[in-house]
Amino acid sequence: MSGSSEAQHLLVLGSFAILVQLLCVANARNQSQPTTDPDEARILNSIFQQWGISAAAGWNISGELCSGAVLDPKVFFHGTYNPIITCQCDNSTCHITRLKVYALNVVGVIPDALWNLTHLTNLNLDQNYLTGPLSASVGNLTQIQHLSVGFNALSGEVPKELGLLTDLRLLTITANNFSGPLPSELGNCLRLEYLAHTHMYLVASNISFVGSDIESSGVSGDIPSTFARLQNLVELWASDIALTGRIPDFIGKWSKLTLLRFRGNSFHGPLPSTFANLTSLTILRINGLSNGSSTLEFIKDMKSLKTLELRNCNISDTIPSNIGEYQHLTLLDLSFNDISGQIPDSLFSLNSITRLFLGNNKLNGTLPTQKSPSLLNIDVSYNNLAGSFPSWVSEQNLSLNLVANNFTMESSNNSGLPSGLNCLQQNFLCNRGSGRYYNFAIKCGGPEIRSSDGVVFERDDEILGPASYFVTDTKRWAVSNVGYFTWSNNRQYTKNSSSLFTNTLDSELFQTARISTSSLRYYGLGLENGNYTVSLQFAEIQIDDSTTWKSLGRRIFDIYVQGNLVFKDFNILKEAGGSSRQAVKKDITAQVSENYLEIHLFWAGKGTCGIPFQGACGPLISAISATPNFKPTVSNKPPSSSKNRTGLIVGVIVGVGVVSFLFLAAFFIFGRRPKTNEDEELQGIDVRPYTFSYAELKSATEDFNPANKLGEGGFGPVYKVLVLM
Repeated sequence: MSGSSEAQHLLVLGSFAILVQLLCVANARNQSQPTTDPDEARILNSIFQQWGISAAAGWNISGELCSGAVLDPKVFFHGTYNPIITCQCDNSTCHITRLKVYALNVVGVIPDALWNLTHLTNLNLDQNYLTGPLSASVGNLTQIQHLSVGFNALSGEVPKELGLLTDLRLLTITANNFSGPLPSELGNCLRLEYLAHTHMYLVASNISFVGSDIESSGVSGDIPSTFARLQNLVELWASDIALTGRIPDFIGKWSKLTLLRFRGNSFHGPLPSTFANLTSLTILRINGLSNGSSTLEFIKDMKSLKTLELRNCNISDTIPSNIGEYQHLTLLDLSFNDISGQIPDSLFSLNSITRLFLGNNKLNGTLPTQKSPSLLNIDVSYNNLAGSFPSWVSEQNLSLNLVANNFTMESSNNSGLPSGLNCLQQNFLCNRGSGRYYNFAIKCGGPEIRSSDGVVFERDDEILGPASYFVTDTKRWAVSNVGYFTWSNNRQYTKNSSSLFTNTLDSELFQTARISTSSLRYYGLGLENGNYTVSLQFAEIQIDDSTTWKSLGRRIFDIYVQGNLVFKDFNILKEAGGSSRQAVKKDITAQVSENYLEIHLFWAGKGTCGIPFQGACGPLISAISATPNFKPTVSNKPPSSSKNRTGLIVGVIVGVGVVSFLFLAAFFIFGRRPKTNEDEELQGIDVRPYTFSYAELKSATEDFNPANKLGEGGFGPVYKVLVLM
């Protein structure tokens, strides 16, 4: 063998030896890699099989579970993988510590085997259609910190075994069908910080949070006294559940609280004075307290507030004189209370405030003369405000509701406002007396439609803002809206659908709707007095009736007609037998005694507000009509298009007619006399009645100013004018 051949042979043998050695090392390393606990792997495989789901690309439950992407704890929060787990490993074994099956429309029960994954610290089963009870075996998850089973259809009582989860930081049971009281044992979860929407938090890759949300969960009764021990609570979301009794005083000891929501509950007042200790609050939303008058004294030191909503809380007080010190305040809602006095100038001057709702109180005086540029949504409707308007009412992009006050309607200071406000001041002055109309029909949120029985529903597709009104040119009807969609960009306050609807011959009538998140009022104006049949028509076009979490929404609102509550907790889907595409019609008899009819749809905070999307709550209506239950005597015709305004003109020229009559009498008395020089002076006088254009009458009566009104005649209002001969 030559030297070169021998060298090559030795090189091959050496390379082979190195390769064998590398393979042995690799095999040794593979044998030392930690593997998923076999029991946990078997449990997870069976759960996924029962729910009909599989792992996303990137990890494979048929192979080694705790490998690849799931070893990175940040992946759980990214949203890249769903469903997803994360694992924690020691030298030989990996345990499943997080499990997320989020918004996959899983239908069925929660398998009992899941509660044997005892190393779980985070379980997120939100937005599915899980049914049945939440098992008492949930108490096995003693290491759990974040437990979220919201937006499902779970039922039965909330298990007391939740009290065994002493490391729990966040709990979400929102939007389920639970029943019974909150378990007092939850008071043992001393580390609990958030009872809040988890989807509000699962957005960052490095999160350390704790919390709880029980909104719309179905629980009821008093808040257990053991909750006084929950000193670490940072957020509590507890709206739309039948919590009863008084709001507990001990909440005032939750000094770390930054957010508190009690909306649509069954609490009675007054508000606890201990709330004065909650100086860390940035968001406080409470509404719907019955009985028990409250004051605003407790907010005097809450200078960190950004959102303050105390709506319909039986508050009898004035707006605090130090309101100008709340420099972080962006939203203030004190509507539907008994607040009196004047509006402090400092409130309108806050640099951060954007939305202000003060409607349905007893405020008096005038509007502040100055306004912060940031304040673009203002509701002061249904108060006792008076005087002229400040110059800022004409600002662009301003949403302003001034309905039902006593403002001075001078054309010089209201030119920037939507027309017809004079018809919507207190006592609704337009076409008073004998009236002008005896019916009206409105296609809420849409274009004009003629129904199958020939009724013309007038268009109602004007853009309404968070505080706005609209009056038709004919002054036959009007609409007023108040409310702000916090998480929605719906600027028109309308919704539409292309669906076909059952229980009606007029599907098109239900394909648009007017919506609101607080208070929606329609008015029939200038009606002849008497009894009317008011027809209200609805169809749910936002919440569907499928077997997914999107069908769990509940729209609940109250309906008042002429100030009388006719339907409490009205639920369109429930009235339609659970069908989201079925028309619903409700007829009410109402008495008109002062020439106007008011239909008020009011959201009291009940029902869900985030299913199937944020803002799907509050009143929704498709069509309104009113017909007389008597034989009408008025024309039912609007003023002519030429603006001749016959009734007004005849009333104004009555005095001129009398003068003309005197001239005629003088002619017949003296006309037969022989002509003299004096008689010749009368020959050029025209004896025909004087007539005036509408523009001349408008100018002479100062735009038909109520101050110039003398009374009512057979043809309508009579005004005094200055006639220059």
